[in-house]
Parts: sequence; C-alpha cells; structure tokens
Amino acid sequence: MILDKFKLDGKTAIVTGAARGLGQGMALGLAEAGADIAAVDILDMDDTRAKVEALGRKCVTIPADLSDKACVDTIVTKTVDELGGIDILVNNAGIIRRAPLAEFTEADWDDVMNINIRTLFFLSQAVAKIFTKQGRGGKIINTASMLSFQGGIRVPSYTASKSAVMGLTKLLANELADQNINVNAIAPGYMATDNTAPLRADPQRSKEILGRIPAGRWGTPEDLAGAAVFLASPAADYIQGYTLAVDGGWLAR
Repeated sequence: MILDKFKLDGKTAIVTGAARGLGQGMALGLAEAGADIAAVDILDMDDTRAKVEALGRKCVTIPADLSDKACVDTIVTKTVDELGGIDILVNNAGIIRRAPLAEFTEADWDDVMNINIRTLFFLSQAVAKIFTKQGRGGKIINTASMLSFQGGIRVPSYTASKSAVMGLTKLLANELADQNINVNAIAPGYMATDNTAPLRADPQRSKEILGRIPAGRWGTPEDLAGAAVFLASPAADYIQGYTLAVDGGWLAR
C-alpha cells in the first residue's frame, strides 16, 4: 500500500530548533508518522516533549547552543545512546538579523552564519557518518527559505546563509546518494513565527506580503509537517538535492 511508504515507525529523528514554531511543527508531524524524536534547542523544550509523548512516541530533549559547533558531538552521542540510532536529521534551527546594509555589523553576520550554515554542515557531516556506520542509509532535511531563491532586503547574512543551505543540500546529495542517504530541503514561505513578527507587526509590509501570496494567508508550522514526513519517508527515496517550497504560491506569483 502506498500509504505504508509514508510511515516512520521505528525511526529516530533529530530536529534542531524544536522548541517552538516550524521545528516543533515538523517534530510533531514526524512523531505522528511514527518516529521518536531527539529535540534540540537552546530554549525550553518541555512543551515539545509533552506533545510528542502524547502521540505515543519517545522524546529526548538535548539543550544546545547551535552557534557553537562543539555541541555536535553531544547531540549525536546522546541521540544514539538514548534512542538507539539515527535515521532522520532535520536541520531546522536558524536565526535572522535585520539592518540596512551600511549598518550591518560583523556580529550580526557571524551569529547568523554560525547557526544557519556552519553548524548545519558539521551536524550533517557527523550524522552522515552515523548513517554510514549503521549501514541502513538515512534522510537529511534542511530548512531553506524564500531567500534561498530571492535576495530580500536588510537581511544580508540570512540571505547568504539560506542561499548556502540550498547549495549545500545539492552537494551533500551528490556525495551521499550512493550510500542510500537522501538530502533535501524545505523552503518555507512567509510563516507566522517569531522570525517574521516584525514583518507582521508592520501593517504596510504585512499587506504587501499577503498581497503576493496566492493562498492569501501566512503559513503555519503545521503546514510543514506533511512535507517533512514525505521527505523523511521511503516515499521520497528517489528525491535527491531538491528544495521543496512550501510557500502558499509565493514563488509562482
């Protein structure tokens, strides 16, 4: 049955940035499909753990500062020790800093790049080694952005990092496909999350954004759950290096 190919029973997924927002939404979708969850965040994850456990799945919470790649070994080791292995990695954690080009600081550049692309790469590298050791392949899903496709304004480090996520997704897919490891990305559209709070609070900017979204609304974390489950599942075994836009039609307009 085709629906069986979307099941994640017996799988373990690491989800970074899982305390709230898009990360929590994807973690809950994966859990509902049958996966146990290793939730990673610098924020309190009690809510995510309670919701995953309410679905009948295990949830290990791993506090980590993803701006420092030193957390990678802890994330991988604790997941393997407590959940028995790794089958799925969702590199979702990300931050954004906004300022005009002439005023953008080195700290705002480095902070965003460290979380959004540097640690993403090294965590992917470490998890890929586990996948290879386990000998059963695996799935890596990166969170890209509309600014993986477009330039944006006032967010140079975010645009640079998310463009890099899209490119790195392709490279990882090229290098890992022959090991039965699939690497793809999800590019959320304009979502109602903390990152977009300043945009939603600006009546003019919010009106401009909504006016370009054919679906006529901001996205929600729940809107990403299906895409995450699909890319994590056997149904997506022949999809490699692709960035799937979940954007309400933004890029089509």
